[in-house]
Amino acid sequence: MANSPRILAFAGSTRTNSYNKTLVKIAGTGARAAGAEVTFLDLRDLPMPLYDEDLEAAEGIPANALKFKEIMVAHQGLLIASPEYNSSISGVLKNAIDWASRSTPGEPFLAAFTDKVAAIMSTSPGGLGGLRGLVHVRSILSSIQVLVIPDQIAIAKAHEAFNPDGSLKDSAQQTTVENLGAKVAQILTKLQN
Repeated sequence: MANSPRILAFAGSTRTNSYNKTLVKIAGTGARAAGAEVTFLDLRDLPMPLYDEDLEAAEGIPANALKFKEIMVAHQGLLIASPEYNSSISGVLKNAIDWASRSTPGEPFLAAFTDKVAAIMSTSPGGLGGLRGLVHVRSILSSIQVLVIPDQIAIAKAHEAFNPDGSLKDSAQQTTVENLGAKVAQILTKLQN
């Protein structure tokens, strides 16, 4: 499709068999079916030091943080699956957001985030599915000029929720997650017209 919206999908986890990486791929499938071009990114492939303003002043933005930011700038939409760590956002995701929010000379403020449309989701072995962490993800993204759609999902008992092929055992949940991706694609398509 000409002028297909570009959506970046990633999880706030670096664990190899992360349930949230599996979850965000389902949302990406829904976005593709709705006509979007979807890029899956694994934050494990872009290790970044903890954000440190002294490090930034001395050495500039680290290469992997710049690469992450460049990838974000090249996409209009975001699909983010965030694990819940101690009732909040994961350190890996927060750190990536912090680095991507840093401006380089001549660049608009919050270039990686401004006017992006995002869907957020979570899955966790716990009974709330990561819901408490999504509150913080939504707050952070909304504060840095991302339009986070109202729809979201938190899937409990992640260790029991997925089939071996990566789909969700509950077909209603599968459809809901696919629809999150599709909705971001549809909104971006409307905004482009």
